[in-house]
Amino acid sequence: MEKSLKVLIVDDEVDLSATLVERLAIRGFDAAAVETGSQALDRVQHDDFDIVVLDIKLKGEDGVDVMRRIKRIKQNLPVVLLTGHMSKESSEEGLRAGAIDYIIKPIDIEDLIVKLRQAAALK
Repeated sequence: MEKSLKVLIVDDEVDLSATLVERLAIRGFDAAAVETGSQALDRVQHDDFDIVVLDIKLKGEDGVDVMRRIKRIKQNLPVVLLTGHMSKESSEEGLRAGAIDYIIKPIDIEDLIVKLRQAAALK
């Protein structure tokens, strides 16, 4: 039995995060969710996640900046960015800053799982 991937979801849309945590758990992932960049940084510092799924637009925070701070704590932690507004510029900026991929909302859970497995394989 393979070890379940430990995923941190960072999104200020609480309902979406809760749904993702639930749907990932059904598929054998160990998922947790937080709403803010500072909560994400705290969790990354104290827990051993395999991957972070991070919204580009958090309330009052730039997700790409949050990702840069996460990378300062754990340089090799893969990050997949979430974007609700297909902002090509911010997605490309995120990839240049170290994200391994991005996914567009509304999220297709199967597409997300493929990206999570690909990210874990890179680790």
